[in-house]
Amino acid sequence: MIARLFKLGACLGAAALMFGCATKQAGYDYTAFKAAKPRSIVVLPPLNNSPEVNASNSVYAQVTYPLAESGYYVMPVAVVAETFKQNGMTTAADIHGLDPKKLNEIFGADAGLYITITRYGATYTVLDSVAVVAVEAKLVDLKTGTLLWDGKASAASNEGNNGGGGGLVGALVAAAIKQIIHSTSDTSHPIAGVADTRLLTAGGPQGILYGPRSERYLTQ
Repeated sequence: MIARLFKLGACLGAAALMFGCATKQAGYDYTAFKAAKPRSIVVLPPLNNSPEVNASNSVYAQVTYPLAESGYYVMPVAVVAETFKQNGMTTAADIHGLDPKKLNEIFGADAGLYITITRYGATYTVLDSVAVVAVEAKLVDLKTGTLLWDGKASAASNEGNNGGGGGLVGALVAAAIKQIIHSTSDTSHPIAGVADTRLLTAGGPQGILYGPRSERYLTQ
């Protein structure tokens, strides 16, 4: 009887492994992405759904590097923002509502990246103070309006923190110090850079594909 149970468990374990591998292999559907073959990207000012007014500028300022490293030409975000401003478009919501073909006419880019900030800033608890940034994005073909890719990523200042000594009093003191630091400086800014990099670096699970400027473009 016990032998049968072991055999059954082994079979179920093998089946679970096979199912897991099959699910991972299925992954993201890149059919539209591969067909469009975008070479250039214009990043729109992010929608900010957090209460922090600096969130949009912080995330926006750090999106170019991971996209460029992934093999794409990225329209300079300062130029993009100024172009919208000169044309009376001052809110991200209005900009995100523009017809993709209009964006293609204005900037000549193949694809547009639409970013939404879902979390940004410090979260305070009794024993800790943590800076968290969470972002979502979708890449759209500006000639056809087709969705090419979407994804999300997050980062936090306490990642890999296993805690230290000092007991409860030490934890309370550390939390108080962190709260003071978070309230007097934007410690979420570097965390936003990590979140941007995780979101927009090619080659990860269900991440964007490598662009034509990458040496790995033809191997994917």
